Amino acid sequence: MSEPRRLDGKVAIITGAARGQGEAEARLFAAHGASVVLTDILAEQGQAVAADIGEAACFVLHDVASEADWARVVETAINTFGAVDILVNNAAISRPLKLEHTDLATYQQIVGVNQVGVFLGMRAVLEPMKRAGGGAIINVGSVAALQGTSTLFAYTASKWAVRGMTRSAALELARYNIRVNQINPGVIDTPINHANPDRMNQVLVQTTPMRRMGQPSEIAEAALFLASDAASFATGADFTIDGGMSI
Repeated sequence: MSEPRRLDGKVAIITGAARGQGEAEARLFAAHGASVVLTDILAEQGQAVAADIGEAACFVLHDVASEADWARVVETAINTFGAVDILVNNAAISRPLKLEHTDLATYQQIVGVNQVGVFLGMRAVLEPMKRAGGGAIINVGSVAALQGTSTLFAYTASKWAVRGMTRSAALELARYNIRVNQINPGVIDTPINHANPDRMNQVLVQTTPMRRMGQPSEIAEAALFLASDAASFATGADFTIDGGMSI
């Protein structure tokens, strides 16, 4: 017997979907019956992923720190697929910098994508989800949102902020049947971590009890659960998938 499709008839927006976790989420959501709007600043890669998924997907070039871009993404979702039921705020950037080496421009750039982008996304989908009678928002945080770090100052600050926004939004939007949850990945085998110095990744793996990087598919499975009716009573929660790093 084939596995039931858990997102039949749903429409999802997934940011940062040209590769890594976002790509894995887009492919898995589509396999479970969702129509998917993939967004990213990597146009060629994003278009290729959407084309490979097929008619259930489209790609939009999208700077998540742009309010105008968010309006265009939501408009595309509604005009193409008729609704917005799910938002996965996956897009993020990182720089392996300590406080003393972080200049203001770098800090603002990271916060702009990782924090402001999440704020703008949640606000942009609010009215369509209210009209639809509910929805699911999944904010991708990090194990860095659960503890301090000595080499990712701005990234850590932004992910702690996302955690606070997730909980506040969950309280505010519950009356509209809009669920807001957060996934906190540990070190995952994705381009954002491939850009780290080798020694840094070695230390991250060594401090993970399972002694390996996670795979994008493992995060996508958690996102699928939170997007589906199987998580209908879950909101404001942290779902940490880090191989035991934060224990």
